[in-house]
Amino acid sequence: MSLLPRLLAGVDEVSNGDLRSHLEAAAALPELGRWAPDRLIEEIERSGLRGRGGAAFPVARKMRAVAARRGPTVLVGNGTEGEPASGKDRLLLTELPHLVLDGAAVAARAVGADTAIIAFAETDEVIARSLRRAVDERRRSRPGEEPRYELRAVDGGFVSGQESALVNSLSGGEPKPAFRARPFECGVRRRPTLVQNVETLAHLALIVRHGASWYRQAGTAADPGSTLVTLSGAVASLGVFEIEHGAPLADLLASAGQTEKLAAVLIGGYFGSWLPARAIPQLRLSPTQLAEHGVGLGAGAIVALGRSVCPVAEISRVAEYFAAESAGQCGPCVNGLAAIAATMRQIASGTAPPAARPNLERWSNSLAGRGACQFPDGATRFVASALRVFADDFEDHLRHGPCQDCSAPAVLPVPLAMA
Repeated sequence: MSLLPRLLAGVDEVSNGDLRSHLEAAAALPELGRWAPDRLIEEIERSGLRGRGGAAFPVARKMRAVAARRGPTVLVGNGTEGEPASGKDRLLLTELPHLVLDGAAVAARAVGADTAIIAFAETDEVIARSLRRAVDERRRSRPGEEPRYELRAVDGGFVSGQESALVNSLSGGEPKPAFRARPFECGVRRRPTLVQNVETLAHLALIVRHGASWYRQAGTAADPGSTLVTLSGAVASLGVFEIEHGAPLADLLASAGQTEKLAAVLIGGYFGSWLPARAIPQLRLSPTQLAEHGVGLGAGAIVALGRSVCPVAEISRVAEYFAAESAGQCGPCVNGLAAIAATMRQIASGTAPPAARPNLERWSNSLAGRGACQFPDGATRFVASALRVFADDFEDHLRHGPCQDCSAPAVLPVPLAMA
């Protein structure tokens, strides 16, 4: 018997994200005032829940670090979703906003926060309307029972969604990674701050409703539960899927209707890695099992790249995006990513010098770990894995210039301003 859907169980049942149909589909959240914060954190720890924003950090451990601090605390639900290949957070905030707000109430109770900030991309008016309506409904139906919700429209860029950059932005600073105390020590308004991805919050709502043992019935012992993945590329059904941790990638591709033979697959989005198509039968989608292949699930973005597309042209476009997204705070970002983008552009256009590929390989290795934040690490991991997996394609472009597939419609998404 299938244990799914869980998070997405209400998508077909909830009408326009309203509270009444949410309660009919998911039932009321248990009265949180009866849960001692320590007991809540213990239940979350037993569930084995890890963050769904990309780092997969144990949620209970993060909660304890905030709860142990003195003074008032703040909860931040990160729904900025700067990863271009991901759509899961937007789905939750537009279709199931009350599930996310339930989880925010749980997390706020666990760490003693009186304020729950939900941050989302300032360009997304659909999310803004959905959240405003949901918060208004909750204020009318259950005044005083929950934290004070603040909805904050912020810069939705890749780097600005990073935890310290988001906290900096919410505190009135620039949306760039900050180099001061960590958020759990001194975050928004200089208060200890718990930052969790909005999918993580949605999982908390289910764990409190059904318990840790129920949560662990799905997934694997090392990576329990379900997770949302965003699948794009050479499949008939593009979009967000809920899977059990440990589900075979081949099964996901089959259920989505693979449309052509694949050249490779990108696991973990633009901070992830490329793997050749021959690896697909061995891949199971959980952080622990993917680590055996040297890749990570990240925020769950997966791209199936068909053979009808030019990988060099695709990688070049994303390299340009990386350079444009630089926070401008260190040499590896400002100079290194710009040099990689320029060289990728030369290879794609057939104007690259003989040293282009060795330079890319050298820069990809030397930039890792040297940036002011982890952005250069993710960007160079993406590029380095592409150089390995698409070695023949890069060599062909170096020798013969653009190929017939260079003009094919783009597969890897970049923001409209970069398209």
